[in-house]
Amino acid sequence: MTQRLYLIRHGETAWSLSGQHTGTTDQVLTKHGEATAHALGERLRRTVFDHVLVSPRSRAQRTCTLTALPALATTELDLVEWDYGDYEGRRTSEIQHTTPKWSLFRDGCPHGEMPDQISQRADRLIARLLHLSGNIALFTHGHFARALAARWIGLPVGEGRHFFLSPASVSILGFEHRTDRVILQWNHLAGGIPERRRASPVIDRAPAPPPAVDRWENEGGEIPQVYPLHRSLDQTTVASPPPADRWPTAW
Repeated sequence: MTQRLYLIRHGETAWSLSGQHTGTTDQVLTKHGEATAHALGERLRRTVFDHVLVSPRSRAQRTCTLTALPALATTELDLVEWDYGDYEGRRTSEIQHTTPKWSLFRDGCPHGEMPDQISQRADRLIARLLHLSGNIALFTHGHFARALAARWIGLPVGEGRHFFLSPASVSILGFEHRTDRVILQWNHLAGGIPERRRASPVIDRAPAPPPAVDRWENEGGEIPQVYPLHRSLDQTTVASPPPADRWPTAW
C-alpha cells in the first residue's frame, strides 16, 4: 500500500510548556510555538500532500495555517486531544499528590476519556485512513498522537507512554513490504529552533548526567544504529534494518 501518515503535533502553548494537561481548553500558540510551526512548514512544503486532516482545536488549526497547508485542510473530529475531564489544566505531579502513581495511559481521566475509549477512537480513525492513499498530513495533539502511533503498529494504547513527542514535531507512519505497518520516523523537529524545556520546580538538586549518547561517546563506545519499529499483523514488534530505499526521502 502506498501511504504515509505525517503525524504533526501542534506548536507550543503556555500550557504545553508548563506541563498542564490541555484537552478541551482552547490555547493559542506562544511566539516560540508560532516560530517552530512556521519552521516546520518549510520542511513540510517539500512534500506533496494528497490529504490534510486537522483537529478542530485552534492550536492545531493555527499550526496548520502556519505550515501553509490549510488550502487542502479538512477538520477531523477524531484528531482532538485526549479529554482529561477532571484533570484538565492540571499537571501530572499535582494529580499524583492525591492519586499516587497515576498514569494517563493506564488510568485515564475521571469524567474524561479512558484508555479503551482512546483506543476505539484511534482504531476508528485508522480504519478510515486506510481507505485513503498517498501522503496524508494529520495535525493533532501530543497524547492522542502517541496513542494513534501505538495502535498503528498493533500495540495497546498504554504503550503510547513510551513515545515521547515534542510540540511542532512530525512523525511518519507507513508500511514496509506493503502490509507491515511501521513507524518510519519519530519526533522530528525543524532544524535551527530547539524545543524549550519546562522549568523544574526543584531548585536544589544535583547536576543532571550528560545525555546517554554523550556518555557513550566519551567512554569510547560506538553509537548503535537505530532502526524503525515495525509490526506485522501476525508478529510481535521488532526492530530490523530496512533497505536503504525504504527510508523517507523527503526528510
